[in-house]
Amino acid sequence: MVHSPPMTQLGTARLRKRAQRTWHTLPRRLFTREEYYRLAEIGILREDERVELIEGEIVQMAPIGPEHVTATHSLYDCLRRVFGKGYVVRMQSPLSLGDSEPQPDLAVVAGSPSDFQHAHPTHAVLVIEVAQSSLPYDREVKSSLYARAGIPDYWVLDIENRRLEVYRDPAESRDAPFGYAYRTRLVLSPRDTIAPLARPDRALRVRRLLEEP
Repeated sequence: MVHSPPMTQLGTARLRKRAQRTWHTLPRRLFTREEYYRLAEIGILREDERVELIEGEIVQMAPIGPEHVTATHSLYDCLRRVFGKGYVVRMQSPLSLGDSEPQPDLAVVAGSPSDFQHAHPTHAVLVIEVAQSSLPYDREVKSSLYARAGIPDYWVLDIENRRLEVYRDPAESRDAPFGYAYRTRLVLSPRDTIAPLARPDRALRVRRLLEEP
C-alpha cells in the first residue's frame, strides 16, 4: 500500500487558494430581470426577502439596523424639501439598469410618481446609499454599477465613521468591476457642506445628513 505524504499547512493553504480561484472563475447561471420578477411571482423569492439583482446575480442585501433606518428616513425628508416639485424621491425602491435592479436607499428621479406606475425608472439625478457593514460593497460594486449607468451624483453616507463620500464624473475604467468608475471622489466631514448637482443652489450641511445637533 502506498501512503500519501502528510499535507502540510502550506500545501493546504495553496489548495484553498486554488479552489477559491476556481470558484470565482466558474461560469454562473445569470438571471434576466423578467426571470427575477418571475421568481418573486411564484414565491421562490419572498416579499420580505432583502435581495437585489446585480448583473444577473441575485445578491442578499445587508440587514438594516435602527441607525440605518433613522438616517434613511431623515435623508428622505431632507431630499424632498431640497428637490421639490418635478422630482420624485424614492426610498429603497428599484432602479432598472439593464440586467441589474439595485434598490438604493434613496434615489432622486426627475418626473412625477405617476410616471413610474408601470415601470421602474432607468435613471436618477442622485443616488444615496447609507452604509454600515455594506461600505466596501457600496464603494466598489455599487459605485461601478451606477457609474456605468451614467448616474451623475452618487453619495455614500458612512454612518459608522460619520462622513459623506461623494462620487462624480463617471467614466470608463478597466480596473472597476463593471468597466466604469467615478473620477471624482470627495470625503466630507460633518462641518462641510455639499449641494446636489441637480440643485446647485441648495447646499446641505453634512452634519444635518448625519442627524448631528
